[in-house]
Amino acid sequence: TIHSNIRLTELANQIKQAAVAGLFYPEDPAELRKLIRKLLDQATGDIDLDPPKALIAPHAGYIYSGAIAASAYATLKSVRQKIKRVVLLGPAHRVYLQGIAVSHADRFATPLGMVEVDRELRERVVGFPQVSYMDQAFAQEHSLEVHLPFLQSVLDQFTVLPLLVGDIAVNQVTELLQAVWGGNETLIVVSSDLSHYHDYATAKSLDDETSRYIQSLQYDKFGPDRACGSRPMHGLLQIARQKNLELEILDVRNSGDTAGKRDRVVGYGAYALRAATIIQKQRQQMLIDIAINSIENGFRHDNAHIPDLRLLPAALQVPSAVFVTLLLNGRLRGCIGTTEPGSPLASSVAINAYNAAFRDPRFPQLTRTEFDRIDLGISVLTEKSELEFNSEQSLLDRLQPGIHGLIIAKDTRKATFLPSVWETLSQPEKFLAQLKQKAGIAVHEQLDLAWTYGSCSFSRKPRTDTA
Repeated sequence: TIHSNIRLTELANQIKQAAVAGLFYPEDPAELRKLIRKLLDQATGDIDLDPPKALIAPHAGYIYSGAIAASAYATLKSVRQKIKRVVLLGPAHRVYLQGIAVSHADRFATPLGMVEVDRELRERVVGFPQVSYMDQAFAQEHSLEVHLPFLQSVLDQFTVLPLLVGDIAVNQVTELLQAVWGGNETLIVVSSDLSHYHDYATAKSLDDETSRYIQSLQYDKFGPDRACGSRPMHGLLQIARQKNLELEILDVRNSGDTAGKRDRVVGYGAYALRAATIIQKQRQQMLIDIAINSIENGFRHDNAHIPDLRLLPAALQVPSAVFVTLLLNGRLRGCIGTTEPGSPLASSVAINAYNAAFRDPRFPQLTRTEFDRIDLGISVLTEKSELEFNSEQSLLDRLQPGIHGLIIAKDTRKATFLPSVWETLSQPEKFLAQLKQKAGIAVHEQLDLAWTYGSCSFSRKPRTDTA
């Protein structure tokens, strides 16, 4: 009766009371604030980078995973006033769940006070077929609750959309994330621990491997046995690919490192996703150096030089579609690449740079004299998007000159122009006509398929004056 009355009172006030205060973290507000402050002050990882768009952090008791979670939340110090909404996703541990659950509660309570739910956003996501109300899934769930005191400590005024994720396809999670993504005011947090109940050495090996998959956005390489929050994580990593985000590993440890024995441990990882720093000068220069070294190796040893990926940042390890273009006195001297992500970015640059210099069938092999005068360009492509069209004019109407790269196909014939080609073919009609000619498709033939894509492009100018 007492429990029923409490539950009725909660529903009447639309408040989700804390379920694991005093178990997973201190119930006393002063003690909790002090502990979180200490964990944040001691946070490891590179917290001086740009603020993240999304975080992945663990959800065990603070004595075990609090230090690792703090490594993620410490990255928010510079944006505590800018973030106004947090979309929080975690696995359902207590109740079997198909799809994604939301709670009727309008506020979630912790010892540090109330966190308001973003009701408008909640109503919007309930319109998705994979989302439904299921209050019982939240009743004793800890995977979301343990993050709230951290968020209350590092942010000012914010609302939260708590989402419990059960058995669901990755595309359904990605679809929902796309709908709630927002701008700089919105933070995405995925709650997940790593491996469970292995000995220390086994757990460390497994978690390091899983972290490499996470780092390179290879969400299809691990499942719930490696990360209990793998399903929401899969959706986040898929959308990270689409939006050209870069993932940084902030901290990976296990309970054997923090507060437990080493014969049966649980793994924890903290990760931050940001707008890909490949766009920044440092990453650009690294890729240009990789391309130059590969061409230099071609002169000396007649093969590409593939860099050691273990020594490179995460962004350069992500499978990527890449083109390398060589220009001599403003004219094409070689261009090789792929429109499909296959090899890691750094490897793709090295291979395509070598091939552009020595294996482009349209040109003789590059000479050392020419190499000093070459303008070397690298284009990293975004994920391609299929165009819907019922005529050539409708296809042309959808093209955005200067922005879209284009792939066209007719039967087995296929070709692409990078966005940079708009610089010389600025009219959509000429752009498409030349691309059809490149593919061996007659002007009058109707295309079967077409895709657009974007690119991040940068170059190394000639070493010497070519005037």
